Amino acid sequence: MHTFLEREGVVMIYFDNSATTQAAPAVLETYTTVSQKIWGNPSSLHNFGETAFHLLEQSRQQIAGLLGVQAHEIFFTSGGTEGDNWVLKGTAIEKRAFGEHLITTAVEHPAIHNSMEQLKELGYEVTYLPVDQEGRINVADLKAAIRPDTILVSTMAVNNEIGTIQPLLEVAELLKQYPKIHFHIDAVQGIGKGIQNMIMNDRVDFVTFSGHKFHATRGVGFIYARNGRKLAPLMNGGGQESNWRSGTENLPAIAGMAKALRLLLTDEDGKVARERAIKQRIYEHIKSFPKVTIFSQPTTGFAPHILCFTINGVRGETIVHAFEDQGIYISTTSACSSKKHLASSTLMAMHVQENIATSAVRVSLDENNTLAEADQFIKVFDQLYQKFSKINADA
Repeated sequence: MHTFLEREGVVMIYFDNSATTQAAPAVLETYTTVSQKIWGNPSSLHNFGETAFHLLEQSRQQIAGLLGVQAHEIFFTSGGTEGDNWVLKGTAIEKRAFGEHLITTAVEHPAIHNSMEQLKELGYEVTYLPVDQEGRINVADLKAAIRPDTILVSTMAVNNEIGTIQPLLEVAELLKQYPKIHFHIDAVQGIGKGIQNMIMNDRVDFVTFSGHKFHATRGVGFIYARNGRKLAPLMNGGGQESNWRSGTENLPAIAGMAKALRLLLTDEDGKVARERAIKQRIYEHIKSFPKVTIFSQPTTGFAPHILCFTINGVRGETIVHAFEDQGIYISTTSACSSKKHLASSTLMAMHVQENIATSAVRVSLDENNTLAEADQFIKVFDQLYQKFSKINADA
């Protein structure tokens, strides 16, 4: 993997896996084979369609088995953004008669935040839970926010900007006292990171996943929906996905995603340990520099693959381009927002000063990264820190 990252004989280092991952060769092989050989519509009556339908259901069964749930609880989507929109708006439509109050956190991905803002325009009330200096909610705040008309609690598993793991099991425990409230987890950054027992807990109702974050192709994802929970469809049409999500299924991508998930969860502990070791090596090196602020700690309260830090006095995009010139790809805090030059919404919610927040960059790893790449990153970091000291003397 990562072999495409070669330029003039120099091997590039890709440290932006939270933005997207490279599709795995085995996944692309599946995608191509299905596209060429099983291209019937799963809804067609003839045996060509029947073959496609069987592969669709086999993929669903495989994903369900890997997550320890039932096949009929898996619904395919176009990715994380659709999944988040669907759970929020589908709950709002389905449960409007029971209440119009929704709760989420102040550090969610824009797919959640902007969906909530749209629901506010339609008359729903939204409570955004504050976070502490590590970007984590307090379950006591959640308990205080719940009202008789609350219909949904939504939280991410892992923050996409700094890697904070939310207290999912504590939230699950609290929500057992409120069985009618829908509990949604955005697990786009959390799958394959050693916290599956926290994500797929015994109280969660809906979970969002996105294929391109774990080496599947773009434009495919799925949600888990607990048996018995109702969600209004956003995509109405020909009745696919048990009439929950219409539209001809993207079978090549779905079959590829099932394979990607199996590969991801094979030796998950070993992969997580490698990612944590790389993060730790970089962390231990950069923490001693006076103008570096680190927001991702090397503890179990943070995901193993995300390291967010600043070089104070230097804008994040300047740092990103400086590393890029040396063949290392990192990002400002969120690829979805990085081109807009916005300060990190997570860091702002943590009350980090804006002049520091605008310097934040993110290293995000996957199982293909190596300690040798970390050492090269450190070497380049030292050169750039020295270079930037000429422009950030007053920071």
